[in-house]
Amino acid sequence: MMNNARAQMLRVNQAGEFGATRIYAGQLAVMGDRGPHAGEIAAMAEQEAGHRARFDALLVARGVRPTVLQPLWSAAGFALGAATALIGPEAAMACTAAIETEIDRHYTEQLEQLGDEDPELGAMIREFRDDEREHLDTAVASGAERAPAYPLLFQAIRMGCRAAIAVSKHI
Repeated sequence: MMNNARAQMLRVNQAGEFGATRIYAGQLAVMGDRGPHAGEIAAMAEQEAGHRARFDALLVARGVRPTVLQPLWSAAGFALGAATALIGPEAAMACTAAIETEIDRHYTEQLEQLGDEDPELGAMIREFRDDEREHLDTAVASGAERAPAYPLLFQAIRMGCRAAIAVSKHI
């Protein structure tokens, strides 16, 4: 795989983990620390912050610039988190379910592309994908599918996530 492809992987993955921290920040700003599922959200947010820190360090170590869209992802992520939390706790979990479904697909594709070429990056992506799968399970167990208009909300968020991935690879 070309070095540019790995740079794109790092850039988009760091952007995604950053966006996840902003989504959870928006949800917690609305829900507070005593809302339904606030403990689960706070725990997932902490894990995403750890993922982001590790991708931040790898970006620096490998000389890859982050996406220039980070300010946009910051605002959009916070707004998405706040909006879904305003709809209700199940909608906040539906947001997590949609995003983690897409990230599972995204990370699995990256692992297939990498093969054995970059063991350090591959191990990181595999570990984080497994964490994201746990977040998906938590979201579903916490009532994501009971959110108002769940199929529409789920698919809309997935489409937004796909668009953010496509754009962040290059910009």
